[in-house]
Amino acid sequence: MPLDRTVMIDAALKLLDEVGLEGLTLRRLASALDVQAPAIYWHFKNKQELLDEMASTALRRGLQGLPPSTRMNWEKWALAYGKNMRRIFLNYRDGARMISGTRLTDTSLYAPMESSLRRLTEAGFSNYQAVVALSTIYSYVVGFVIEEQSTIGDAFFDLEARDARIDPAKQPLAREAGKYLFTRYNRRFMDGLRVIIAGLSIGKQSK
Repeated sequence: MPLDRTVMIDAALKLLDEVGLEGLTLRRLASALDVQAPAIYWHFKNKQELLDEMASTALRRGLQGLPPSTRMNWEKWALAYGKNMRRIFLNYRDGARMISGTRLTDTSLYAPMESSLRRLTEAGFSNYQAVVALSTIYSYVVGFVIEEQSTIGDAFFDLEARDARIDPAKQPLAREAGKYLFTRYNRRFMDGLRVIIAGLSIGKQSK
């Protein structure tokens, strides 16, 4: 198979699922592709350049699932937007950490950004308010998924182990919080997203 950037990015995303963000290296990618390391360095000078391309690819593919902007009110659209962003991050091991903070290499990604901003400005937001709304939702999703992906499967956060560390007489609420923090990710994510959207609605009305 020809060694082009698409082949390398697909292999890198697969490798990410196997070894995680820390384990992903250019040399390990070369080994997975059965090529010499210089063949990878010809396309990517360092790991950050590789991550930029991986993140751009993951977002480009994932944003195809962005809800149509005209088929629902803006609150329902924003809820679907947040759910879709979380799905994109959860598609990959360490997906939120891999995507956040990277430099987008694909200018076609400005099209869904334009569409999203237009959906909110047409609902009555100023462009600044729309940017605040989208970036707030995005930041919430990133932070939530980073925590979610770092705790799932970690024995330290097993409920029985956690309960054993907390005195139920002194910290009953903190002890009970474990079953919400470490077992009900979907429900807690959606409830938090609804809180944000409710706040955005108030801000929109008071502009």
